[in-house]
Amino acid sequence: MFGIHYVKTSPTQFALHYHNGRLRHSGAGVAFLCYAPASVIALVPIGSQRAPFIFNEITVDYQPVTVQGELIYRVIDPPKVASLFDFTVVIPSHRYLSDDREQLPQRLIYLTQALARATMQSRPLRQAIQASDDIAAAVQAGLSGQKELAALGVEVLSVSIHAIKPTPEMARALEAEAREELLRNADEAVYVRRNAAVEQERRIKENELNTEIAVEGKKRQIRETKLAADLAAEEKEQQIRESKLQGQVKLEEERRRLVAARADNARAEADAQGYAVEAALKPLRELDGDLLQALAVQSADPRRMVSLALKEIAQNAGKIGQLNISPDLLESLLSKGNTDDD
Repeated sequence: MFGIHYVKTSPTQFALHYHNGRLRHSGAGVAFLCYAPASVIALVPIGSQRAPFIFNEITVDYQPVTVQGELIYRVIDPPKVASLFDFTVVIPSHRYLSDDREQLPQRLIYLTQALARATMQSRPLRQAIQASDDIAAAVQAGLSGQKELAALGVEVLSVSIHAIKPTPEMARALEAEAREELLRNADEAVYVRRNAAVEQERRIKENELNTEIAVEGKKRQIRETKLAADLAAEEKEQQIRESKLQGQVKLEEERRRLVAARADNARAEADAQGYAVEAALKPLRELDGDLLQALAVQSADPRRMVSLALKEIAQNAGKIGQLNISPDLLESLLSKGNTDDD
């Protein structure tokens, strides 16, 4: 009403109120009344601001790349910024009168590009596209020491590079090279896996052979043990047989000695009997034969006497001219003999 307006700013806005060329109010989040026809108000954002960027650079091997990222900054000296760029707004809509304020982030992007160029030109393409974090750190370190930032009244909070891309042709070439490298690695992995499988199979076969050798060794030990046991048993049986044979030999020796002793005893007994008979016959051997015959006739039966008589006749057959023996005599002798036998 009558050109008088109530102005209220947020905490992220620094207001500068000039009335007739004099600074009347300044500060963040202030509120005041102003007379529009005689007032000029500048609102400088003091919160963190994003400034995305994208630009082309050349690597040390003369390959073009596209750098894409953003930087975050904030105003630390609003009066200085307001003296360099136009932040005047229209009351009461707070609409900026010009686009001069957009030059501030552009200035920062130019500084960022200059520092990125120096870093990119010292790296080959392959290293550059893989070193976005290192390049961002180098750019941020370079910005922190720039006097121009202090002159602008601005502080850079962070610099991030989202991507560093080569040209499509070079990207395809790198992809082909990387693909071939991956295929070679895959082939090498297959080769290593096959070698590992072959080595594992060899170890399995070797273990199987070692197991078979160990089993055969155990079987041989078992056979040798059995043979040793059989040999020991055979030796034991041989010892038993030898013991039995020695016993039999000893028994036969005992038998032989027994038979010899019996023979000696029988011989001694026969000698004793012979001696007794000889001793008994010795008196008779000294007697005359006729006397013995006479004694025998006395005790003999008639047939014996007749046989003795016939024996004497036969002994003296040369002296006898003729001898007649009647059949009756022989018959009587024979009949007598048969009767006695019966």
